[in-house]
Amino acid sequence: MEYPVKSALFGLAVGDALGVPVEFVGRSWLKRFPVDDMRGHGTHDQPPGTWSDDSSMAFCLAESLCRGYDLSDIAEQFLAWCFGQKWTPHGKVFDVGTATLSAIERLRNREIPPQLAGGMDEGSNGNGSLMRILPLLFFIYNKPPEERYAIISDVSSMTHGHFRSIFSCFVYLEVARQLLWGKQVADAYKEGVEIVRQFAEEWAFNRRELSYFSRILQGKMPEVHEDNIFSSGYVVHTLEVSLWSLLTTSSYSEAVLCAVNLGEDTDTSGAVTGGLAGLAYGFDDIPASWVAQLARVEDIEYLCCAFAESICR
Repeated sequence: MEYPVKSALFGLAVGDALGVPVEFVGRSWLKRFPVDDMRGHGTHDQPPGTWSDDSSMAFCLAESLCRGYDLSDIAEQFLAWCFGQKWTPHGKVFDVGTATLSAIERLRNREIPPQLAGGMDEGSNGNGSLMRILPLLFFIYNKPPEERYAIISDVSSMTHGHFRSIFSCFVYLEVARQLLWGKQVADAYKEGVEIVRQFAEEWAFNRRELSYFSRILQGKMPEVHEDNIFSSGYVVHTLEVSLWSLLTTSSYSEAVLCAVNLGEDTDTSGAVTGGLAGLAYGFDDIPASWVAQLARVEDIEYLCCAFAESICR
């Protein structure tokens, strides 16, 4: 299991780091001056290879899962990151989303169960749970669908508790699960979405809410024109970016650069796409020069080894 763990976590972090320097930059500008390599400075004035809160929170989740599944421990890891600089690239937290920060403040008070800390209103559908959810794949991949969904719901709801955020994480991890089984990209999308559709029908999920996922659930993502792919911080947009970028390219680097060069929320687009692309093409397809420039690359490597070992126990 070490290779897929390494592929997923490094895939996520490299995609994140590619996007950090151009976060909030528009698509038209990136058409003229596209990202084609690891850069530094830019939006947040960080050195090359700097990853954001996306990777930080994913690493916190992975580290917690090394000890088993415990929402309170996951919460403690998030607190140690946000207030103690744990799993930061250079010892400083930057650019944390409003909804995530509000939820972490609620976790800090320790007055409610961790799975109730996230906002549950329709306005709380940023991509802050989707960006960090990937490590959970390795804990749930061999569990039945009902249990997978319940666990995803709880972990997402620590920061984002609305159905749309939870369901986005569910779709994402079902596609990732097919990639973990070795399916080709198109088949992973098709078969992952079919499992999601059957589950949603069986549990009679709200049809209005499901309508926000119609392009995904109808299998239409590869056919969508780029002009109709949106790269804001809205969770459904980010999910669509990751699937579209994966389905319309044929390598790790093509997928993450495609996602990042859509502009706007580039770090999360890169991270979420990069996690899937890492699983699809493997660690060896991630450019070595990009991996070498990552902040704390040896720490990430150690985490991957420890996480993989814990899964196999």
